[in-house]
Amino acid sequence: MKLALLSDIHANIQALDACLTHARAQGAGRFALLGDLVGYGADPVAVVEQVKVLVADGALVIKGNHDELAVNPPRQAITVGDSTAAWTHAQLDGAHREFLATLPLVVQDDMVLLVHASVDSPELWRYVYDHQAAALSLTAASKIPEVRFVFGGHVHMQTLYFRDDGPTLSRITPVPGLAIALPPRGQLLGTIGSVGQPRDGDPRAMYVLLDTDLNELTFHRVPYDHESAAAAIRAAGLPTFFADRLGIGR
Repeated sequence: MKLALLSDIHANIQALDACLTHARAQGAGRFALLGDLVGYGADPVAVVEQVKVLVADGALVIKGNHDELAVNPPRQAITVGDSTAAWTHAQLDGAHREFLATLPLVVQDDMVLLVHASVDSPELWRYVYDHQAAALSLTAASKIPEVRFVFGGHVHMQTLYFRDDGPTLSRITPVPGLAIALPPRGQLLGTIGSVGQPRDGDPRAMYVLLDTDLNELTFHRVPYDHESAAAAIRAAGLPTFFADRLGIGR
């Protein structure tokens, strides 16, 4: 079975469609979406509707901080992340908001644990940017004996951490398209990047393919029509910053 892992779509339907098409061409038979379906982008309704179709076909979906913001937008926008929450809330109808509100924070699927941020208090939306944060997340996941692999989003970067029997973590920056053999023992944590808003200087969308038959993990980058996604943001009257950043991957 090939499981496609996607996160941080951020209402970018162009990027989502491109990643779904690419993953299916790679033989993906199942999908998992790791939160932040909405926020920043211009097409929250289209993205939520597409995700609901995937759920009907067996996809796993968890909640991200921007999904929470879209359900309960702050009265006053303080952070950059807050700035599109009220607009997104207004675009969604009651059924869309209910769908987002009832998403779980963590989902276990056999040896795999899915979370948007960190397994260590997932409701606090902690970023897994470094070895220390990765260690905390893996230690929290260790409380579930069956779990060996943890996958999350939130940081908009693709990184892989591995811990053998000892406390030391190794960090790998994956090469897009190059399969990585899963270790026969130890723990692994991967941040799978962002479908709809990459922030590593590369505008191509990100997702990961987990092949449980071959015991391989492949990090992918997918070109998409980011100019159309940016034009939709401008046409919606959202801050132009969110449109401009798509073309530079920032």
